[in-house]
Parts: sequence; C-alpha cells; structure tokens
Amino acid sequence: MMKLPRFMIAATASGSGKTLITCGILQALVNRGLKVASFKTGPDYIDPMFHSKVIGAKSRNLDTFFTDEATTRYLFGKTASQADISVMEGVMGFYDGLAGKSTKASAYDLSKVTDTPVILIINCKGMSLSILPMILGFCKYREDSKVEGVILNNLSKSIYPEIKSAVEEELGIHVYGYVPNVKDCVIESRHLGLVTPDEIEDLHTNLNKLAEVLEESLELDNLLALANAASELEYTAPEFKKLPCLEDSNKKKPLIAVARDKAFCFYYEDNLDLLREMGAEIVEFSPITDEKLPEGIDGLILGGGYPELVAKELSENTSMLSSIKNAIEAGLPTLAECGGFMYLHDSMEDMNGVSYPVVGAIEGRSYKTEHLNRFGYIELTSLTDNILADKDVKIRGHEFHYFDSTDAGDCLIAQKPASEINWRCIHSTETMLAGFPHFYYYGNPALPDAFLAKCRKYGKNQLKR
Repeated sequence: MMKLPRFMIAATASGSGKTLITCGILQALVNRGLKVASFKTGPDYIDPMFHSKVIGAKSRNLDTFFTDEATTRYLFGKTASQADISVMEGVMGFYDGLAGKSTKASAYDLSKVTDTPVILIINCKGMSLSILPMILGFCKYREDSKVEGVILNNLSKSIYPEIKSAVEEELGIHVYGYVPNVKDCVIESRHLGLVTPDEIEDLHTNLNKLAEVLEESLELDNLLALANAASELEYTAPEFKKLPCLEDSNKKKPLIAVARDKAFCFYYEDNLDLLREMGAEIVEFSPITDEKLPEGIDGLILGGGYPELVAKELSENTSMLSSIKNAIEAGLPTLAECGGFMYLHDSMEDMNGVSYPVVGAIEGRSYKTEHLNRFGYIELTSLTDNILADKDVKIRGHEFHYFDSTDAGDCLIAQKPASEINWRCIHSTETMLAGFPHFYYYGNPALPDAFLAKCRKYGKNQLKR
C-alpha cells in the first residue's frame, strides 16, 4: 500500500477542453516545483506528447481494455511512486467506453480501478443555469462515479460567482474554479486528432500564460488537497508466464532500431520499457534524415504517425528505402504499425492524394480516403503460426486511420468487441508483421517476447556468417 497523490481530469464529451486544461494544470504544478507524473486514459498517442513536453518526462497510457485491474494499478503505481503528484486525463465523455454501449475502458472505469478522485470539466459555452442538471446527471448516473468536483470551462469571470454558488448550494458539488476563453492557448486539430506539440510555435510560452491564468481562476491548493486525500493504493508487478527472453536475460541483448521522427512518433512508452525489461536495447533513427538503418541491429520497429505529411521527403531518401527493403528481405525481424505499414508499400499517397514510391516490401499502395476507417478496439485471432502468435491465439489491438491499402493483409481476423463486424488484416510471416492495428504489449506480453526471440535468433545467425 502506498500513498500516491492523484486526481483525474475528465469531461462530459470530447472537445470540452480536457487536454488544454490538463496541460495548463500540469504546467502550473511544475511551476510550483512539484515533480509531476501524467497519464492518458485509453489508446491515445498525441495527448501524452503534450503532457511530456510540460512535465519533462514521458507520459503514460492506462487502458483497462488492454490490461486487467492488477496490471493497470501496477502500471500507474510504478510511475506515480516516482512523483509528488499524478494527473490523469480522461478520454471522450466520462462514461464512454467499449463499443459505445459500455463503461468498460472508459475514464470512469479507470477512476474506479485506480480509486482516483475525478474533476469533471463542464463546457459552459452557451449555458448558464442549465449547467446544473448536466453536472447532477453525471454525478448521479453511477453511485460510485468518483466525481469530487467540477471545473467550469468557457465561463466568464463576471458570471462565475453566481454559478459557483448555485452548484455548491443546490447540488453539494464543489466547484474548483473556472477557465475563461484564453485565445492565445489553442491546440489545433487534424485528421488523427491534435497536431503534435513540436509543430506549435511558442508552446511553452503559451502554456505558461495559461498556467498563470489558472493560478488565478482555479483553486489549485484545493486540487492538491484533493490529490493528497486520495486513498492508498496497492500494486504489485504482474507475474508473467515463463518467457524465453526473460530466461535468457544474461545473453547478448538484441538491438532494436525504432523509427522516431515527425513521420513516426506514435509509441506507447510502456511498450518500449517492456522491451528493455525483456532484455532489448533500443536505438532510435529517422527514416527522413538518416541514410540507412543503424549498424548491427537485430530487429526493426516502424510505429505509427504522420508519414502522409512528409511522403515526399520519405520517398526522396532512397538510400534509407533500400536499406530497409534489403534488411527485411534478408530476414530482419520487423514490426510495422499503421503509418509504418503504409511506408512499407510500393507507393503511398500524401494528404493531397499524390502518390510517392516508398520501401516496396509490401506489394500495393496506401491511399487516402475521405473517412475514418476501422476505428476503435479490436480482438484479433491469428489464422496461421507467425511472428506475432501461434494459430488461433487471440490478442487485442486498436485501429484509427484515414488511409487504407490495396492489400491490408489477411493473416489475422479482427473482430469489433460486442459486435458482429470483422475483417481480415495484417501481413505476417516468420519475420515480419505489418498492418494497420496497434498493439499494447502489456495486454499480451507473449507478443514482444516472440518478437525478441526472433531478434535473438537473427542476431545469432548474423554472428555465424
């Protein structure tokens, strides 16, 4: 049992200002000299990038679809124990979970699993007294809602005292402050969500401006008191089954090249940590600017991101294209998710529909569509023995993309939870897995273990040559 001060920022719906307000609060806490840990609910890559920019450390994801309750608490606790305070950001509306008809994997679900007090963001634009029934409904919908108070977003300073009094006197719900319309502090969106923090000029300056505003408009001392009043939390490391990579931890560590730049930036930090814990060393490289793959590598990971925004630059780096294609054809164990999968095609379209030649390890082309394709959580069943899993093994993943492929693969069947919708996907051989789905390794640790076993075998074969 450990004392882990914490609270969650949740909201009634997407677009209520969760990420901006969370970043502003994180910045204010950092400015007070606190060591802060941050977490994002669910499968989101971009929001944690913003958190990380503020706190100066890697933000983490917590996802109760991928991990059981004990593992979720462990993933929270191992990071939270290194900080003075932890802030979680919710996902979508507070109760929105699996398949749009369950609270499983919602922010509400995470707050219960981690016993975390919740502050609900209320977007007050276009409302005054109608704010009250909205707050009441969210607090009473579940008796164990964990909602301890609210923050009123997009509310003017002049009307705030009256609304605060009404909420607290009529509903008995504490109001922790308001957020006025701060025009200088807006985070723009694009087709996969927010733009990345590296694309925003003066991000730190603007977030510090927002933090100054929140120091005045929010009851930050009371938020800290709420966090410190959170119950103690018990967590233990998960007991993985005996995995070959863990048993061979004293042997040469496989060296894994991870593509990381503005094209490929979607990674779960806990995935990379687990690879390291399983004995891997990681070296990062840029398919945009580097001439070739790093020397001496035993495996390759091409994550998701925005390759469509820099398709021309990727295509013009012909030495890197050849380096990757030759390595894959020579049997280099390779994992490619979504944007990384698109990059492996013969050709890939950019956001304007212009096609560019890319790696050529997968026949066909990746092309832009006008709508979101195959969005959300999935459970995958392997149809063959491959680098990912044995035949009939089930693993969990998620998809979120506006691009498609003339050949998305057919080695696994993806099934939407609580639905009859399914489709075939993923190219998988003994040494390569490439497709649109993303994976969270703690949800199935046998997956990275199988990959690292292939990497070790590849490394041994290279030494024999």
